[in-house]
Amino acid sequence: MRPKGSNSLILPTGLTPDKSRRHFVQGLAAGGVLVGLSPPSWAQQTSATTATGTAPVLSGTEFNLVVAETAINVTGKPRMATTVNGTIPSPTLRWREGDTVTIRVTNQMSVSTSIHWHGILLPYQMDGVPGISFPGIPPGSTFTYRFKVEQAGTYWYHSHSAFQEQTGMYGAIIIEPRGGEHIRVDRDYIVQLSDWTDEAPMTVFKKLKKQSDYFNFNAPTALDFFQDAAELGVGTALSKRKMWNQMRMSPADLADVSAYTYTYLMNGSTPAANWTGLFNPGERVRLRFLSSGTQTFFDVRIPGLEMTVVHVDGQDIEPVTVDEFRCGPGETYDVIVSPKDETYTIFAQSLGRTGYARGTLATRRGLSAPVPAVDEPEWLTMADMMGSMAAGGAMAGMDHSSMNMGSNKVHVRHASTEYGPSVDMRVDTPRTNLDDPGIGLRNNGRRVLTYADIHTPGQNPDPREPARDIELHLTGNMERYTWSLDGLEFGKSTPVHFPYGERLRVILHNDTMMTHPMHLHGMWSDVESADGEFLARRHTVSVQPAQRVSFLVTADALGRWAWHCHLLYHMDAGMFREVVVA
Repeated sequence: MRPKGSNSLILPTGLTPDKSRRHFVQGLAAGGVLVGLSPPSWAQQTSATTATGTAPVLSGTEFNLVVAETAINVTGKPRMATTVNGTIPSPTLRWREGDTVTIRVTNQMSVSTSIHWHGILLPYQMDGVPGISFPGIPPGSTFTYRFKVEQAGTYWYHSHSAFQEQTGMYGAIIIEPRGGEHIRVDRDYIVQLSDWTDEAPMTVFKKLKKQSDYFNFNAPTALDFFQDAAELGVGTALSKRKMWNQMRMSPADLADVSAYTYTYLMNGSTPAANWTGLFNPGERVRLRFLSSGTQTFFDVRIPGLEMTVVHVDGQDIEPVTVDEFRCGPGETYDVIVSPKDETYTIFAQSLGRTGYARGTLATRRGLSAPVPAVDEPEWLTMADMMGSMAAGGAMAGMDHSSMNMGSNKVHVRHASTEYGPSVDMRVDTPRTNLDDPGIGLRNNGRRVLTYADIHTPGQNPDPREPARDIELHLTGNMERYTWSLDGLEFGKSTPVHFPYGERLRVILHNDTMMTHPMHLHGMWSDVESADGEFLARRHTVSVQPAQRVSFLVTADALGRWAWHCHLLYHMDAGMFREVVVA
């Protein structure tokens, strides 16, 4: 693999540059069922098969869910998955606002498990985070979740134990409003996006710890240098390359894990399996997109068909029509489409542009539409590293070679005395532009949704002025693959305290070059504009590189809550805090 600061690509012993494997794995057309094959060494088989591509729907107020290790074949290789009732995705749960639901979860595995109800307001003891809200569900035991459903909309659930979410343990939740559904459609489909790896998740994590760009095949090459030289001149090209090398960073570090190991799934189906939703021309179709990608941001579009976004993170929004939107891990987006032709491709490419998930809207089964080529990957810009300083033009004419730890001109890194070795970068002047769709989506000729476009109807749900501000820096060290808040990994941190009933402002300041989807359990995050205008109620807030985002929180939920980056390996590496409301 490519060492940091190198312009060449070095493959580990035994690997060849198999372009088709690196771009994406289409997977098995059959959708992946494994029968009668020996399990791999890293997992123990306890059940025979895993159904993929179709999640059963369970409705009512009483539910029985069984967690087990079951066999699966996504790419042609037998592997084990963590399933609920034997399927990937897990069963869709349909609730009704105002009902009290009882969910009995039985663990048939040899390790502890849990279920977290993502975005659901409930007593903290029911939140499902081991070590925070409860001990977890031991092997051979049953835990009963019971709570009143206080909201409506599109949500999801997943394991909060180890890397079980990565191995298939995630499902959708659809909650009918108390007065009935007010968004009228003819068809209603869940589109759950995820990423699958044949490698044991701990193996993936260990590779990232040893070499953070292990899975990155879009690194700068000699050809890129010659192209820069032709476009910018040799001197500028040399300065540009020298700057990135001195900082020991890569402008192509968009995602930690790529299609080199990931297969991207839509409703548990590989691109080759082609999940299909049927329609009749002229019908209104609701597509509920849920991003269950462990490490993947998906950029979603349906070529030839505009989408009207009507619902985000379980909340109605003022409808906005777009061609494309970015769906970060943990987020949900509901769109309305009115297809008129026979077929359309639902195309969800990874932010790193190494692969995609896809499905089809069709008038009958067996049809498919052309699948677009994955967009060319873009490099991070100086604004993604320096924030408003670069965005405002301060980078023009700058001696980039001075951008190092001791520079008095531009502070790029934290001094070791400030945040310690867990932090390799600082952004002194973060940008606050919520109208930026993010790297890879800027000026692409399509109408792209931004956070500035998302408006919850009505007034601020809690008009009180915040009593205080809490600011946290999203920090990390790519060389060490450590992720943290204010330079402290979870094991070295102390809880954040929210006095019960207080209205407070939270400021997240991203000092890294990666986007972090930050999920606060138990309470809403009321995102505001840079000038303090209420925009939207969210449960997951993605903060772009070198960006500052603020939101208001009403601390109305007593107890202990988790607050973390929803990139699973970032959370496990330390970007996690406990919040105590008392």
